[in-house]
Amino acid sequence: MPDSQTALSSATLPLLCVVIPVFNEEPVLPELLERLQRVLGSLTTVRWEVVFVDDGSRDRTAAMLDAASAQEPRFQLVRLSRNFGHQPALTAGLAQAGLADAVVTMDADLQDPPELIPELVAAWQAGAEVVLAVRRTRKESGLRRVGFDAFHRWFQRVSDFKIEANTGTFGLLARPAVAALNALEERHRFFPGLRAWVGFKPAEVVYDRQERAAGTPGQTLRRLVKYALDGIFSFSYFPLRMTTYIGMFIAGCGFAVGGFFVMRRLMGQEVAFTGFTTLVTLILFLGGVQLIGIGVLGEYLGRIYDEVKRRPLYVVREPADAKT
Repeated sequence: MPDSQTALSSATLPLLCVVIPVFNEEPVLPELLERLQRVLGSLTTVRWEVVFVDDGSRDRTAAMLDAASAQEPRFQLVRLSRNFGHQPALTAGLAQAGLADAVVTMDADLQDPPELIPELVAAWQAGAEVVLAVRRTRKESGLRRVGFDAFHRWFQRVSDFKIEANTGTFGLLARPAVAALNALEERHRFFPGLRAWVGFKPAEVVYDRQERAAGTPGQTLRRLVKYALDGIFSFSYFPLRMTTYIGMFIAGCGFAVGGFFVMRRLMGQEVAFTGFTTLVTLILFLGGVQLIGIGVLGEYLGRIYDEVKRRPLYVVREPADAKT
């Protein structure tokens, strides 16, 4: 009788789902699994499960997660048909976790420590619907660190609405926020921006971001640049406005120079100039500005084209409930 009462009371607890995209994370998986079990096992106010989304890994990541899910049924694995990228994999995990009462999203590299999950859960249970994990410090160095800092500083100034700086994937979403995110169908997804856009009652938990536990980052510099551009072009019209401002400035300068020469001519002063270098420089400058403007328009137009095609964001090769 006590066992049945315990099982019944456990079944009535809210369900917490942790969503983790993984791509070639074989070196870090043993420590990640051990820390997740230890942290989640200490939670007494929620039931829990973990959804791993394998984004087309080429190492033993999928096999290791299959073995882990066989030992721990609360570990689930969704396998995508190929590598679609971090944001589509995260979207697939949110779709799988749509019925959970709360969803924690995090990366697999342990830069975002699982030990922070109890604080995220506590903030949610205190009434927050979106809990942001805000980075107080971070351990990256070199070009990546400079790039991260520059992007966050600049993006805060050009975005069309407020998006909390120094936040990333790590955080918690209540079920209404997850449902709102799952309803968004856009292809070029910038998760921190979408999370801010859907609204809901926020809270913050501050932490120090750690170094990667093992292995090499799956997000190459090229992918990080693409991700940054997705954020800028999805949540800001600033590039379009900037090309307009540059065009107006150059046109103004042209009118001013033209007016200056007209006045000199009317005053009878010589205005004929023969300067090949000056002419070539002006042509190259104006041509470069035009190409930049065309490129900015192309970025927006390309995203419109992707949206119109309406291809699925990802293809699931093996859903979480397909146990072999």
